[in-house]
Amino acid sequence: MRTKETLKLAIRFSLREMRGGFSGFLIFLTCIALGVAAIGGVNSVARSITAGVANEGQSLLGGDLRFQLNQREASTEEGAYLKGLGTLSESANMRSMARLEDGSDQSLAEVKAIDGIYPLFGALVTEPALSRDALFGEKDGVFGAAASDLLFERLGIKIGSRIMLGTATFELRAKIITEPDAVSEGFGFAPRLMVSLDGLRASGLVQPGSLVEYAYKVRLADGSSEAAVNAVRDEATEKFPQAGWSIRTRTNAAPALSSNIERFSQFLTLVGLTALVVGGVGVANAVRAYLDGKRGVIATFKSLGASGGFVFTVYLVQILIIAGIGIVIGLVVGALMPFAASAALSSVIPVPAEGGIYPGALAMAALFGLLVTLAFALLPLGRARDVPATALFREMGFGGGGLPRRIYVLGALGIAALLALLAIWFSGDRRIAAIFVGATIFAFIVLRSVGVGVQWLARKSPRLRSTALRLAVGNIHRPGALTPSVVLSLGLGLTLLVTLALIDGNLRQQIAGSLPKQAPNFFFVDIQSTDVDAFSALVEKEAPEGKLVRVPMLRGRVMALNGVDVQKLTVPPAGAWVLRGDRGLTYAKNQPENSTLSAGTWWPEDYSGEPLVSFAAEEAGELGLKLGDTVTVNVLGRNVTAKIANFREVQWESMGINFVMVFSPNTFAGAPHSWLATLLTPNADSAEETRLLNAVTRAFPAVTTVRVKDALEVVNRIVGQLGTAIRAAASVALIASVLVLAGALAAGNRARVHDAVVLKTLGATRRTLIAAFSLEYMLIGLATAVFALAAGGVAAWFVVARIMTLPSSFLPEVAVATILIALTVTVGIGLIGTWRVLGHKAAPVLRNL
Repeated sequence: MRTKETLKLAIRFSLREMRGGFSGFLIFLTCIALGVAAIGGVNSVARSITAGVANEGQSLLGGDLRFQLNQREASTEEGAYLKGLGTLSESANMRSMARLEDGSDQSLAEVKAIDGIYPLFGALVTEPALSRDALFGEKDGVFGAAASDLLFERLGIKIGSRIMLGTATFELRAKIITEPDAVSEGFGFAPRLMVSLDGLRASGLVQPGSLVEYAYKVRLADGSSEAAVNAVRDEATEKFPQAGWSIRTRTNAAPALSSNIERFSQFLTLVGLTALVVGGVGVANAVRAYLDGKRGVIATFKSLGASGGFVFTVYLVQILIIAGIGIVIGLVVGALMPFAASAALSSVIPVPAEGGIYPGALAMAALFGLLVTLAFALLPLGRARDVPATALFREMGFGGGGLPRRIYVLGALGIAALLALLAIWFSGDRRIAAIFVGATIFAFIVLRSVGVGVQWLARKSPRLRSTALRLAVGNIHRPGALTPSVVLSLGLGLTLLVTLALIDGNLRQQIAGSLPKQAPNFFFVDIQSTDVDAFSALVEKEAPEGKLVRVPMLRGRVMALNGVDVQKLTVPPAGAWVLRGDRGLTYAKNQPENSTLSAGTWWPEDYSGEPLVSFAAEEAGELGLKLGDTVTVNVLGRNVTAKIANFREVQWESMGINFVMVFSPNTFAGAPHSWLATLLTPNADSAEETRLLNAVTRAFPAVTTVRVKDALEVVNRIVGQLGTAIRAAASVALIASVLVLAGALAAGNRARVHDAVVLKTLGATRRTLIAAFSLEYMLIGLATAVFALAAGGVAAWFVVARIMTLPSSFLPEVAVATILIALTVTVGIGLIGTWRVLGHKAAPVLRNL
């Protein structure tokens, strides 16, 4: 009962003291609000997009279920089964060359052929709006087509122009404004060209072994439940085990998009958490400064018989109330983000973001904000609890060294550990989250050590002749110095920025410089077996100095590993891509040129035993495979099981012809397939490449030609957009660092005023003091930037070299930019705070000494 009364009294005193406002806590509020808004907003936006995908699942998928087959159409039995499920719509997708009638220009196009009832859900919107027959029907031997704006731009044509696709002529009768199921088709490097199924058949592009994806979309009876949809999916899998079709339902309409959104939101959540942790340093500074200003009140409490626990409770209640206000502000901002995102993202992601309140995302952000506040406030509160009244009356403050009681230290560490565990638990990829959290903790510890090290070096430095420099060095290591707070807060933000900037710079360097130098000039796809020799002869004639590499190619899905269905396997995210969707497959008598065996042996040229497969070593390790294990793939509606004979080290960054799986030649004996080829002509200029491209397209209209330079430009643009978005998000951490730096200055204002007044009394000029403070901030900022460069460089190297397996290099321009940012921030903010300190009159301060 007494404890309850004491708590009530403590709360009453807390509320009375807070009548004076939140002076000194604005940075505290901003730091907490910023971090909570970042975490709550990012997760709310991600959930709003996920909700949009779920609510629009039928339109995005094009049906209740989508069955995809590669390189073959559904058999008679399969087709009858699909028609019996409900309304059925068929479409086909492939890449091909769309060229002008005179052969003067061409462009790679993502061709989509549709039937008469497409789409089952949503609407195909074109400009001008035409009936289906008017849009795609045949008139005088010419089929109709619709295309995206990009194809019109690339070929310099307009509505009514004619193009060639394969051996058929098509008239472009409209521009595609909205393709309802585009997002479920996946990302494409080329513009969309839409034709009818009859038009595609007339083009002659579909040959045995051609890389065509057939999609069968089913609309079930109205009101079909999710359970009914899933039951159909399971039944189809069980009834046709050899079909090898990929089945998606309306609840999983765009798995690639959903996965990418989840990964991006996870990354931004971790960045937001970093900003919140950086803000935690600001919380500690604000609490320490606030309690320092209340030293007289605390001394009075203790002189009147109040216990240390009562003092602790009074100020803990105040801190929690202020933190609660900051959290509420952050939650309001985070809750509004989905509504803003629904408009801002409409032109970027073809999925409606469902504006709304997402309690789960906001609750997680609020929890993180509360835990950060407690973790960083307990230590200064614990120090205030144990300082006796006589010390508070006698000294300027209690911000000196020493730890509070063990219970407060253990409490702070326990809350920090809980915060780290929750960050990992709530993450989609816990391994990445664990690495991120571990790196943040490590950086936190190291930065504290760096701060101590800088103070030690300043303490051990020789006596300097310059008065300003001597004062600056003394300020760095004196009791209550700003050094630890500045190094910690600014160091975390700068390290994150350096890491991201170096990763982005290395990727751009690879895409714009290194990759084009070693990559082939062209990829040629869908070369028919009957044409492969004639094709090779033409290329060798047109590019006699080029190196042509050709391999057979099929498409297949991994169905099982060691006889276990891949749908029932739990694999690490790093290797999951191998089992997701369809993979390119090949066979070879001899070991590929651009790979080396790391285990096992290659099969003889005349091998005729059980099917064998060579697996990429890195991917095999991620999937937990070993020599002798079996892999079952479905090719052209037939399951084939092969034993792993060896592992290969594959250089994916070479951009040459590489496959995860290379089979022994007897594995696919008699299976129809096409060929894939690359051409490397290092000295060819754009004119020569265009001449070769025109020659190949005219002679072999069914062959799809991909110019690597064009593909790299698309990738570079995407990487640039992602890099800009990521750096913008990471700047939240830097903003928090700046706020914390300002808070550290505010926390040390009392000591600064004291020092400035005493020094001015002893004859120091304002100019000398400004120089001293400027040099102090420059030295601290420089030390912090050096650490950020070292730590960020190591982190970026690990990501680029170890995770992405790309060459990594240190970029000097990043180093210079980081140092400039560090010095500008520290000196600029430092001088802003110092200018006000230097304006204090000496008499009032000296009277209170």
